[in-house]
Amino acid sequence: MTIKLGVPSKGRLMEKTFDWFGARGVMLSRTGSEREYSGAVEGVDGIELVLLSAGEIPRELAAGRVHLGVTGTDLVQEKLVQWDQKVAPLAELGFGHADLIVAVPQAWVDVDTLDDLDGAAAAFRARHGFRMRIATKYHRLVRGYLHMGGVADYQLVDSQGATEGTVKNMTAEAVADITSTGETLRANQLKILGDEPVLRSQATLYRSRLADLSDSQRSALRALCDRLGAEG
Repeated sequence: MTIKLGVPSKGRLMEKTFDWFGARGVMLSRTGSEREYSGAVEGVDGIELVLLSAGEIPRELAAGRVHLGVTGTDLVQEKLVQWDQKVAPLAELGFGHADLIVAVPQAWVDVDTLDDLDGAAAAFRARHGFRMRIATKYHRLVRGYLHMGGVADYQLVDSQGATEGTVKNMTAEAVADITSTGETLRANQLKILGDEPVLRSQATLYRSRLADLSDSQRSALRALCDRLGAEG
């Protein structure tokens, strides 16, 4: 039995994850073609590499089908109810940084904070007869954030495509989305509220709290964590 390590299957997240492990003496590599989601691990025995989409990894960890996984903080906390009972963060990897923020049209010159947004939402409903729409892919995180911030009279609408374009397309009045630089938001005439973001996210190595481990798997996990300098 091996320890299954889930890693993003493509793009910069995969490359940077490979680099992070490699710098610590654990070499990860993709085997086969681009369409084959398999790989190899060198440097520690008893570890199997599983290539998955970053969005799949939280659920695979929670189900115990992978023992370790690299994915974003935002994906874990959005996709997993009571996430901290299902997975444990072992190491922040120092890349994939992005903030989950709330942004409104730049033309809303009097809306800069959550308190302002609450007032704008009440005025919007009074004027239009329906709640202000906030487009997002992060319903759980954004709903909790707005509740804690005292914002009422809004509705979350699901964004399937480019969230930043929903205001221009008139399918939403505001957005809540992940951003690294804010450039796309500014290009769509949106501004980020001045409060702390909903969440500061980065690529993180997580351990499943729900996966059953044999003695040999526990030994392999300890050896890997020792090599990586991570808390097992």
